Amino acid sequence: MLRGLYTAASGMLAQERRVDWLTNNLANAETPGYKADAGAMRAFPELLMSRLEDQPIPTASRRAVPMQTVIGPLVTGVYMQELIPNFRQGDVTETGLATDMAIVDGQVPVDRASGQRGALFFAVETGEGEVRYTRNGHFTISPDGYLTTQEGWYVLDANGERIPLSSERFSVRDDGMIIDENGAAARLGVAFAANPQTLVKEGNGLFRSTTGPLPQAPGNVTYTVKQRFLERSNVDVERTMTDLLAAYRTFEANQKIVQAYDRSLDKAVNEVGRLK
Repeated sequence: MLRGLYTAASGMLAQERRVDWLTNNLANAETPGYKADAGAMRAFPELLMSRLEDQPIPTASRRAVPMQTVIGPLVTGVYMQELIPNFRQGDVTETGLATDMAIVDGQVPVDRASGQRGALFFAVETGEGEVRYTRNGHFTISPDGYLTTQEGWYVLDANGERIPLSSERFSVRDDGMIIDENGAAARLGVAFAANPQTLVKEGNGLFRSTTGPLPQAPGNVTYTVKQRFLERSNVDVERTMTDLLAAYRTFEANQKIVQAYDRSLDKAVNEVGRLK
């Protein structure tokens, strides 16, 4: 088989995955708190091809000449290694709804081990009773009187407890303290991930921690909770569209190479080897 066929085919597969995550970013460009994915492309290791069980070739002078053992290097193309969420702060926009909240980052330290800037999240309890984390502060009040996400998952306070609210007549201070008609209800739980790359996306704007429950934001981390505001997604629509077009063009270029190899193989099988 022609070696370049594998390289072109791997390029097509990599660009197909690239199109998938770029279109997913575009589809969530209006989702509050959504963090855009960025793909990491890697090259497969270069291989050195050698012929196995080589035999001497007889020549006209009846002398045996050993075959060349080493054929040459094989470049095996590229692949999509992983998707990495971009945790950059999105724009904050005013909505006027009392149950909408946004975390505005202040002083957030960089993790020395990973070199990654930390990230802050709301903590929520899913239907299975597990704790997950989100930047989507588009909350509501459930029929049983608790602050929940739009999917019905309970928003947790700093102690990991559900937050009871009787109505939308409440206020949220900059430090996350919720004040209802009867006084202080609870302090909104704001979790801190020193290395956000340890978080895994689970859909619906939720992240799962792979290193155990996240702690509350420590004293060296500053933030502001803004009521009646929402954090928008951090998807750069213009750049994403440009990258999407580039991915289509690269896919087409690799496709044409595969078609050229296919025509060469067809000619080799059906024409070159034909006996007259």
